[in-house]
Amino acid sequence: MKKIHVSTGKPYDIIIEKGVIDCAGSFAVQLSTAQKACVVTDTNVAPLYLDRVVKSLESAGINTVTHIFEAGEKSKHLGTISEIYATLADFRMTRKDIIVALGGGVCGDMAGFAAASYLRGIDFIQIPTSLLAQVDSSVGGKTGVDLPQGKNLVGAFHQPLAVLIDPDTLGTLPGEFKTDGMGEVIKYGCIKDAGFFEKLQNENAWDDIESIIETCVSIKRDVVSRDEKEAGERMLLNFGHTLGHAIEKLNDFSGITHGMAVAIGMVMISLAGEKHKITPAGTTEKIAALCEKYGLPVSTRLSVHEIAEAAKGDKKTAGGSINLVLLNSIGDSFIKKTALDDLEDFITV
Repeated sequence: MKKIHVSTGKPYDIIIEKGVIDCAGSFAVQLSTAQKACVVTDTNVAPLYLDRVVKSLESAGINTVTHIFEAGEKSKHLGTISEIYATLADFRMTRKDIIVALGGGVCGDMAGFAAASYLRGIDFIQIPTSLLAQVDSSVGGKTGVDLPQGKNLVGAFHQPLAVLIDPDTLGTLPGEFKTDGMGEVIKYGCIKDAGFFEKLQNENAWDDIESIIETCVSIKRDVVSRDEKEAGERMLLNFGHTLGHAIEKLNDFSGITHGMAVAIGMVMISLAGEKHKITPAGTTEKIAALCEKYGLPVSTRLSVHEIAEAAKGDKKTAGGSINLVLLNSIGDSFIKKTALDDLEDFITV
């Protein structure tokens, strides 16, 4: 078992261990006085792991209900949150009870937001089952949903009681979702760790995936511990995301996954950095080659104008400007505030 401690305002541990999914109940009773739990999951994950988690919780003496929503980013909206609230209310959940998020990033974001807002806040446990959720979205307390106008525009910071990462769940992931998660994995090398980037270049990440997960989680733990509410350094975790979110929105959140859109966004923003003599020449080529190695796209048919206009609705805009994450070099990132009116020209190459 590997334990990574997160020192936020509400500290918690991330546990990485094969089979830990069957220990949800024991962690729940150790960390809370909950008498009830609601397991939130989706139609893809429920047939695979829901029974095991419910059995673990009920064996620990916790009365459990489930809420299953239709899998996919298209479910990540306030309507689904309202349906989760109804399940919680019908089950008469109290502030002492807990939600368990069982699934990928969409599930964790929504279950976490429901936990942050129901009864003005109840506890929750993250059990991420996708690579993207295990290396990124389950850690750090960001929760939320999409609006038609953009991705993750409604949400809250709400740290979990614990994050239970079972690498065995990756064995049931379809290939597309393995590829999806690698977008976030590569991001960590780009922004914080050139040695990790080289490891991904020289080796096959899937040959040592537990170590890959641990490295990503440790990097994010360090950043979040220093900047829990994204006032500064945590913005670096958005490398590739500003343009990636715009690409997702323009595709109506279907046909391209989050990690794939982020890969395109990383390549686009790196090219812009090279154009403006900020990022060393050849950096984009290295990033694109690594993305392609793991099956990620590096270009889109969407126009720069379309992407720039869509990005102007991103949550990272403030006072007529937007925060872009650029690279001084691989492993060394920084934030550049750019006027919204200049965004299209900045990213046009």
